[in-house]
Amino acid sequence: MRALKRLLSLVVILAITLGMLGVVLVRRPFPQAEGEIALPGLVDRVEVIRDEWGIPHIYASNPRDLFFAQGYIHAQERFWQMDFWRHIGSGRLSEMFGPSQLGTDKFLRSLGFEALAERELATMDPDQREILQWYADGVNAYLADRGKTAVSLEYTVLALQNPSYEIEPWTPVNTLTWAKVMSWDLSGNMRAEISRAVLARDLPLDRVEQLYPPYPSDHPVIIPAGGRSAQSTEVSTLPEAAVDALASAGRAAEQVWALTGGGFEGIGSNNWVVDGSRTESGAPLLANDPHLGIQMPSIWFANGLHCVGDSADCPYQLAGFSFPGTPGIIIGHNDRIAWGVTTEAVDTQDLFIERVNPDNPNQYEVDGEWLDFEVRIEVLEVAGGESVTFEVRSTRHGPVISGTFLEEGELDGSTALDLPDEYVVALAWQTLEPSTLVEAILGMNTASNPDEFAAAVAKWDIAAQNIVYADVDGNIAYYATGEVPIRSRGDGRYPVPGWSSEYDWVGVLTPDRLPSMLNPPRGFIETANQIVLPPGSTPFIGVEGAYGYRADRIEELLVASRSHTVESMQRIQLDARDGGAANIVPRLLEIAPSGSSKVAEIQSWLRAWSQGSRAYQARADSIGAAVYQATWRHLLANTFWDELPEEDRPTRAGGSRWFEVVTLLLERPDDPWWDDVATPQVEGRNEILFLSMIDAYDELVTLLGEDPNQWTWGRLHVATFENQTLGKSGIAPIERLFNRTAPMRVSGSTSVINAVGWDFDKGYQVTWLPSMRMVIDLADFSRSTYIHTTGQSGHAFHPNYDDLIDEWADGRQIPMYWTREQVEAAASTTLVLMPAGG
Repeated sequence: MRALKRLLSLVVILAITLGMLGVVLVRRPFPQAEGEIALPGLVDRVEVIRDEWGIPHIYASNPRDLFFAQGYIHAQERFWQMDFWRHIGSGRLSEMFGPSQLGTDKFLRSLGFEALAERELATMDPDQREILQWYADGVNAYLADRGKTAVSLEYTVLALQNPSYEIEPWTPVNTLTWAKVMSWDLSGNMRAEISRAVLARDLPLDRVEQLYPPYPSDHPVIIPAGGRSAQSTEVSTLPEAAVDALASAGRAAEQVWALTGGGFEGIGSNNWVVDGSRTESGAPLLANDPHLGIQMPSIWFANGLHCVGDSADCPYQLAGFSFPGTPGIIIGHNDRIAWGVTTEAVDTQDLFIERVNPDNPNQYEVDGEWLDFEVRIEVLEVAGGESVTFEVRSTRHGPVISGTFLEEGELDGSTALDLPDEYVVALAWQTLEPSTLVEAILGMNTASNPDEFAAAVAKWDIAAQNIVYADVDGNIAYYATGEVPIRSRGDGRYPVPGWSSEYDWVGVLTPDRLPSMLNPPRGFIETANQIVLPPGSTPFIGVEGAYGYRADRIEELLVASRSHTVESMQRIQLDARDGGAANIVPRLLEIAPSGSSKVAEIQSWLRAWSQGSRAYQARADSIGAAVYQATWRHLLANTFWDELPEEDRPTRAGGSRWFEVVTLLLERPDDPWWDDVATPQVEGRNEILFLSMIDAYDELVTLLGEDPNQWTWGRLHVATFENQTLGKSGIAPIERLFNRTAPMRVSGSTSVINAVGWDFDKGYQVTWLPSMRMVIDLADFSRSTYIHTTGQSGHAFHPNYDDLIDEWADGRQIPMYWTREQVEAAASTTLVLMPAGG
C-alpha cells in the first residue's frame, strides 16, 4: 500500500507538472496588449487600443509608424498563419512538414510565384514598396527577441516532427506571394475546363453540355447592357493521351485547393450597395460577405488604422478587414468612401495541350515546327529527408502543370519527376505576369471620390473581382477588375491545341474596356458571382459563374423597401431561401407515395416547409430544411453517380449549376440521365425522385434517430473550424488543441444568400461559409457593423481565439468602431509602442 501511495503521488505530481508546463507553453505566445514596448525602427509613439473582441485600432502620427505597427500587431496575433501562407506562396511546405507536401510544392514551384513577386517588387512604385518594407520591419521587430515557442503554440508542436525548423525574417516578397495564392484560390475555372474535357472523352458532347447549362434568362446580370460577341464556342477534339495529361494536371491542382480551401464550384460571395433613395437615412448603405473555405483562425483580421498627424502627410483613416501578412485594408472604408468585393464571373485561365516531340522530349510543336521548352531547375528542401531536384518546363503559353501530381509511393521524389511523354498541359493565366494588385489596394485605401477610386481599381489586375463602391456624397458604383484574355478563337470553356497558334491569346482587355457603372437609376447594385453582362456580350466576360439564384433573391429583397437600414441589410445577409428547392420541391410533392410511409413522411415535411413566410428557408431549427437537403443529396447521387467519375460528381452540395441542371432535367422525365445504368431496368424521373425520398428518410433515421421531430438542419449542418495545418494532422489530441466547433445553430446552405456550404461527398458538415459579414452606413460610419468567423487571435486558448464563433453562428454582428470616442469607450486594453531609447 505504501508503494502504491508513492506511485499515485508521483503520478499526481507528474500530472500537475505537465499541466503547469502545458499552461506555460500555451500562454507564452499570448501577445502583450497593455503597457509599453520600446521598439527600434519606430519614429514616434503609437497607441494600440483593443476592444473586448481583441480588435485593434492603431493610432500613429506618420505612415511609417502606422504600417510598422500593423505588421507588429499582425505578427503578435497571427504569425504562424502568416508563416504557413508564405510557405504556400513560395512552394516550400516540405521545409515545414516533410515529404508529404512534395506534390503540392512541385505544383506551386511550377507556377513560380516567388520569382514573380521579386520581379513585381523591383518595379513597384517606390512609395508603395516603402510601405511593404515598413510593414515587414514591424513583423520582424516582433520576431527579433522571441524564440519559436514564444511566437505560437504550433511551433512547439511542429518541433516534435521538425525540431530544426527556424523562423525566417519577413520580407515584402512574402506579402506579394500571398496575393498570388489568393488569386489562385479564387480562380476555379480550370477545374471546369478539365472536367468538361475529361467527360467529353466518355460522353456525347450534348450530354456534357447538359451539365453546364446556359445562364437562366430570368436571373439578373450585374450590368444589363453590352454589344454582341462574335467569339466562337467551338470544341476541339483532343487525343486520348492529351486527356490523360489534363487529368494529371487536375489532380495536381486539387492538392493545392485542398490545402487552401478554394477553387471549388459553388463558392462565392455577395455584395450590394443601395443609394439614398432606398435608405431610411438618405445616404448609401454597403454590404459584403465573402464566402471562403472554413478555417481556424479566420482568414480575416479586423482592425482600424488611424493617422493622427497632418492628413496631407498621413492620409490613412481606415476601418475594416486586412489579411495577416498584408498592409492596409482589403475591404472596409476610409473617412469618405466604402467598398466591398466578390469574385467576378470571368474566365482568366486557359489550358493549352502541347504536343511533345517524340524524338526530343525537350521540344514542343508550334505550327509544324519544334521549339525548345524553357527549363529551370528547382530544389525542394525536405524536413527530415534529402532535398529533391526537378525541372520546371514552360512553353510560350505558360508553365507545364501536368506531371506534378505524386502518386502513392512516390513521396521520396525518386520516381515522380517524369512528365508525360506525348502531351503536356500548359497554363495560360495573367496572374503569372507581374501584377499591381497590392498597389491597387493601397490606392483604394486613400481614394476619396469615384475618379480616384476608379484609378486605383484599374491596377487590380489579378484575382478578378466585382467591386462595389459608395461615398459620403451619395454616389454608388460598380467596377469589374482583372486582366481578361482576348482569345483569337474559342471561348475558353474547353482546353485547346497548343500546337496551333490560331488558338493563342491576342491580348488582354485594358481597364477602360472593363464594365463599370455609376449611380444607376434603379438605386442599387448587387453582385453574387453571377455573370457581369448578358450572355453573348462584348467584352467577352462572364463565361463561368454562379447561376444567379443568390442574385435573384438579393434583388428581390432590395427592391422590397425604400427605407433600408443597417438592420435590414443584416437580415438580407442571413436570408437562406433555397431557390433550387423552390423549383424541385413541387415536383417531389407530385410523386404518388404508392403506399410508402417513408415517402409520405418526407412529403409531409416538404409540404409544410414550402409554405408560409419561411418557405424554403434553410434555417438551423427547420425540419423541412434537413428533409429537403437530404433528399437533394440523394437525388443528385441517384441521378449522376452511375455515369460520372468521382472527381466530376456534383460535390459541394451541388451548387447553383446543379440547381439549373436538375431544374431543366425535370422537364424531361425520360432523359437518359435519370436512368441508372447499373440496373437492368430503365428508370425515369419519377422513379428517381421516389427512390431519393426513401434514401433521405433512411439516412435521417440513421443519423438523427427515429423521431422526425429531432430532424433539424442544425444537427446535420455542423461547422467545425479546422486549423489549416495541425488541425488536419489526423492526431486527435493535437486537432483538439486547435480546432473548434460552432454550436448546432448554423443556418444556410449552398447557393443561398447565407451561403454556408457543405460537402456532398462527406455529408452535411460545413466546408465553406461567409468568412465575414459587414454593413457600412455612409450616413454615419460609427453605425457600421461587422463580424468574422472565429476570433482575432491566432493563439489557441486565448480568450479571443474563438469568441466570435457564437456571434457568427447566431447571425449577430458587432460594432465597427470608428470615432476615437467610440474606440476609447469600448477599450479593453491599451498598448503603447515607443521608439527604442525615446
